[in-house]
Amino acid sequence: MRKKLMRYIFAACCLFAGSAHCQAGVVTFGSFSAEFVTVGDPGNTSDTNGYGAVAAAFQIMKYEVTNAQYAAFLNSVAKTNTYSLYHTKMGTSLRGGINRNGLSGAFSYAVKPNMGNKPVNFVSWFDAARYSNWLHNGATSSASTEFGAYTLLGATGGNAVAVNASATYFLPTENQWCKAAYYKGGSITAGYWDYATQSNVNPTIVTATSKGDGSAGNTGNFANFNNRADWNGLDGNVTTVGTNGRASYYGTHDMIGNVWEWNDLTGVSSPYRGIRGGGWNSIAASLSAANRQSYNPTSNINDFGFRLASLYTSTDSGDGGIGGGNDNGGDGGTGGSGDGGGGDGGGSNNDGGGSNNDGGGSNNDGGGGTGGEVPEPTSMAIFALGSLGIALRSRFRK
Repeated sequence: MRKKLMRYIFAACCLFAGSAHCQAGVVTFGSFSAEFVTVGDPGNTSDTNGYGAVAAAFQIMKYEVTNAQYAAFLNSVAKTNTYSLYHTKMGTSLRGGINRNGLSGAFSYAVKPNMGNKPVNFVSWFDAARYSNWLHNGATSSASTEFGAYTLLGATGGNAVAVNASATYFLPTENQWCKAAYYKGGSITAGYWDYATQSNVNPTIVTATSKGDGSAGNTGNFANFNNRADWNGLDGNVTTVGTNGRASYYGTHDMIGNVWEWNDLTGVSSPYRGIRGGGWNSIAASLSAANRQSYNPTSNINDFGFRLASLYTSTDSGDGGIGGGNDNGGDGGTGGSGDGGGGDGGGSNNDGGGSNNDGGGSNNDGGGGTGGEVPEPTSMAIFALGSLGIALRSRFRK
């Protein structure tokens, strides 16, 4: 009995052991497929601004959620677009990547030419939270968008709700996002790079091909920013994920430039949610580890996108299992251009100012939360495993 108990406990511990270097894992289930990497070195120190410390290993998407991935979500759950998951500028803007066809009740969605592998934009925090719920519940046409990772129950405005302890796919907290992007890795006191390309030097600006591929490929200190990726008749635009320079230490691409990415701040309910990393129209300072901002969670602007995090498991792939993964290779921030004020392609770069063109308002302290910080979902999972071990031990003693 004791040997059997130890096997249970050992297996549980293995699920959450931190690893800095693992094989990348492709997750495919329902209508979803994406590659995740492992962010290890659990218990690492924070940066000089107090961000990036994470108690447990976790997974995060290697690339930003693309138009193709988001269109699959829309085709699955937005036949009526009840929760405004589709923003009309996804279709009307040349920087948007998804067209909608048909009438309400029979809407269908298709990616525009050359836009399937570009990061989805014009998405709010609420959109990203519903995408998380869809994955949590199996990524099928019957999967609820209203509960799972986040208990939304029809809400499309007001405070962003807290992430649930049982969440399996979720928006990363600010600490998780910051660690995945900037941490040097390899130990718990490794320190942080200024930029997510493993560099302390301003990245070089990428240009774009006629189909919107970044000029850098997946190597070098590059990023898509400062309105220089001109294609599709535009002065600056989103570019193909993974073609804009070197990955972070853990193997994530495009965590600076291309689109700003939503994060959950501390994870508690709040009138604000965070954005990090800068976008295609940002200046270099907006891409740095020191640069962060928070926005009204209803904001859906042409340089706002997201990627999701998940619990760490050792399963290679399939059925929701996530392989480990990495392939080595701030305060203020750019107010997004777009749909609420500056117009598509215009907009202001309010570095440090934090205006919200959707009329939401910003909180440059990145706070906005009430109450204490919610533990990372992986930390809560480890606590649950500990409780399981105690329960099993008690059972085998009987």
